Formats: sequence, C-alpha cells, structure tokens
Amino acid sequence: MSNKPWIVGDELWARIEPLLPAWPERSPGPRPMDDRLCLQGILFVLYTGIAWQQLPPELGFGPGQTCWRRLGRWQQAGVFEALHRLLLAELNAAGLIDWTRACVDAPTYARKRGEATGPSPVDRRKTGSKHHLISDGGGIPFHVITTAANVNDVTQTLDLIDGIPPVAGRVGRPRKRPDALLGDKGYDSKPNRRELRRRRILPVISRRGEPDIIGLGTLRYVVEQTFAQLHQFKRLAIRWERRLDLHNAFVSLACALICWRRLNRQIP
Repeated sequence: MSNKPWIVGDELWARIEPLLPAWPERSPGPRPMDDRLCLQGILFVLYTGIAWQQLPPELGFGPGQTCWRRLGRWQQAGVFEALHRLLLAELNAAGLIDWTRACVDAPTYARKRGEATGPSPVDRRKTGSKHHLISDGGGIPFHVITTAANVNDVTQTLDLIDGIPPVAGRVGRPRKRPDALLGDKGYDSKPNRRELRRRRILPVISRRGEPDIIGLGTLRYVVEQTFAQLHQFKRLAIRWERRLDLHNAFVSLACALICWRRLNRQIP
C-alpha cells in the first residue's frame, strides 16, 4: 500500500468520476472545490480518523466542512454504493468472487453516540454500534449493516443476505445469492434456516447445545480477516459520526476500497 493511500490514482478516479452528481452550470456562489481533492480529503479522514476541523489545509483538500458536506451529498446520491457494485462486477468478471459460500459475522463494536447506538453487551455502561458483515467465500465484502451494539446477530441474517447487491460481470442475469451461508451459533434460528432454504441457500450454521460443525471455523476465518481490513480504516475502528448516513458512507467507501485492493492484485 502507498504511504499516502488517500491519494486517488487515475485508474480509480476513472471509475469514480462518472458516478459523481454534476454541479449546476450556473450555481450561485464561488466555484465548488475540485471533486477529486474533496475525495482525497474524505479518504484522509477515513484512513487517519482525524477530526474534520483538523484536516491539514496545506495538503490542498479544502476545508473539512467542505469535505464533510461533499460526503453527505455523495452518500445521498448513492455514489459509494454504486462504486462498490461496480468493483464487485469487475471482480466477478475476473472470476474472483467465490459464490459457493458466504460468511457472516459481527464481532466488534464501535463506541460513540448517535443514531443506531445502544448498550454494549461487553460493558453495558457504554453505548456503541455494531457492524454486521457478509462476505463471499474469499472475504470480499458484499454488505455491511450498522446497528446498535445490543442487537442480536441472528436478527440481521436475512437482511444481510437480501442486502447483497445484484453483481453483474458475467453472462446472464446478475447474481446475488451464494450457494451456502456459513455462520456460528449466534445465527442459529429455525425460521432463518427455512427462509434460507426457500431462497435456495444451504444454511451451514452450528446449532446451540451441539458441537460446532467440524472445519467451519477454518472456512469462516475469511470474514474475520475482512473485519480486520475494515477496521484498519481508523474512522471505522471507533465510530465518530453521530449521523448514521455519514457513518454508512464511510463503510461503503471502505468496502469499495477493499474490493479495489483485491482487484489491483490481478491488474498487471
């Protein structure tokens, strides 16, 4: 990884720029800050976890308030989710998505106040948020849901499955269903098993009160690796945004960047 990972290269910018909403030709006020510089300011905050008001002006990103507003505008326009879908399609076209199984987990908590927060099951004196993640069999992130920290994993199983976007890149209809879903005992639920089978997905989930499925942990470790990659972005390791939409914007952007790294391994 570059020692300045927030710098947007030409190849990545060529994918992002067409997704950005256009500014009106005759908008009132001064000329808006350059989109590419604003994006680099957003990435600087995502990577370092720095406060918006501390964004270094000497780096040329523009004021933190400008980057913050641009983040909200782009999230409202669906830019980051569109970028994530675009990169998933490129990974799928390259044969890099493992549809034989998907893995779910939610092991960590982001501590702060705001929307979608609640008592932490680890320490109920503290409130926080929880990330629920579903990845493919190789750890490529499909979808992340942010909830209060006290929300049970099992309640998000079907929402995670249904949140997988239609992934193009191959001949035929876009795909959004894995062959199997792997989960620990926190996802054990008879109604969910029925719903998964109705969706033609095989539930491979350890049952409460019974020994763990042999070899399941070896297959599921990839989702833990993906969580480690997700929380290398310091702005996600601890949640600072009180607004859920801005926090989710960072999450979607981080997922897209993880996909971009995976794709870059295959680009000569």
